[in-house]
Amino acid sequence: MLEKTTRMNYLYDFYQSLLTPKQRSYMSLYYLDDYSLGEIAEEYQVSRQAVYDNIKRTEAMLEEYEEKLVLFQKFQERSKLIQELKEVLKEESPSTQMIIDSITELEKLD
Repeated sequence: MLEKTTRMNYLYDFYQSLLTPKQRSYMSLYYLDDYSLGEIAEEYQVSRQAVYDNIKRTEAMLEEYEEKLVLFQKFQERSKLIQELKEVLKEESPSTQMIIDSITELEKLD
């Protein structure tokens, strides 16, 4: 479950601008603020089932966006490569430190 939550949080971060305000709100409350379906339903004065259906549809949309745009996958691959580079460059030398600093700056861009 934690893995799914983490994935949804990343997908939400990457693709939230493609969602409607209502979808963003439901996903934010459910995944980021850890609200229950009942709490969200109460806040929006809708049924728990309506919230559940909206969240499930939105999750499917986020997965579809990822399938087409692969932003999250590319992010993961970049992160892995950066970590591997850091491991290779652990031996200290002036030029190595410069490369590590550059890699750190690259990380900040994500």
